[in-house]
Amino acid sequence: MKALFDEISMCTSKQITRRYSTSFSLGIFCLNKKMHVPIYAIYGFVRLADEIVDSFQGYDQRGLLSEFRSATDRAIAEGISLNPVLNAFQHTVRQYGIEQELIDCFFASMEMDLDKQSHSLPSYEQYILGSAQVVGLMCLRVFAQGNRSLYDTLKEPAMRLGAAFQKVNFLRDLRDDHLVLGRVYFPGVDMQRFSAEDKKCIEQEIERDFDEALQGIKRLPASSRFGVYTAYIYYRKLFDKIKSIPPAAILQSRVRIPDYQKMNLLAYSYLKNSLRMF
Repeated sequence: MKALFDEISMCTSKQITRRYSTSFSLGIFCLNKKMHVPIYAIYGFVRLADEIVDSFQGYDQRGLLSEFRSATDRAIAEGISLNPVLNAFQHTVRQYGIEQELIDCFFASMEMDLDKQSHSLPSYEQYILGSAQVVGLMCLRVFAQGNRSLYDTLKEPAMRLGAAFQKVNFLRDLRDDHLVLGRVYFPGVDMQRFSAEDKKCIEQEIERDFDEALQGIKRLPASSRFGVYTAYIYYRKLFDKIKSIPPAAILQSRVRIPDYQKMNLLAYSYLKNSLRMF
């Protein structure tokens, strides 16, 4: 029965999320239960594409990404895929009306990672749009549950939250992106002379994104607000930790939040959300 395969597909995306990201898994856990499956499906899809361009050195990454993109389009058109992750994703796309242009924009950014070693301001903004902001919009489709007015109202904050998360990741992974993958995402930054001034400018940009995003989180329905706020609090904590260290330290090791602190942040988020104190 296809229902069994669909169930296995959803479980696959769930396992991918849990193995790759404890922080997002915590956020999803705090959503209304009916949203777990579609958000796992979106994360699983995004993660596979990201792995192709980030982790599969020595293989035909361009060919693999092209095949994955074609398989995605076919899965959405036909309503099925033998790839469990794509089978789960196509179901979410069709159920919640996720636009093809968001998916195309996402793949355009993934393709940029195969060629771009550094970015100008326009290419940086285009990359952020496709790699993070449209993913926020995919999730917002689920959170809005068909409420077009709510979706339109929260589009900008959702995009700013996705951008904030991605830029924090860029700062956290600055060393590996540069030394392992040969990439510099932030425009105008010379990694041989990464300065406190450079870091401060990036941090101010992220602060603005977080501030705008929080206003949108406050307006989310109760079914999604706690989960999104939990992810926001985790990334704010990570960002604050990054802000507290000098530029040289970022280039020496990857900043992390220990698991015990994540659980403390979960309790903090629960209290703040319950009392609507944010």
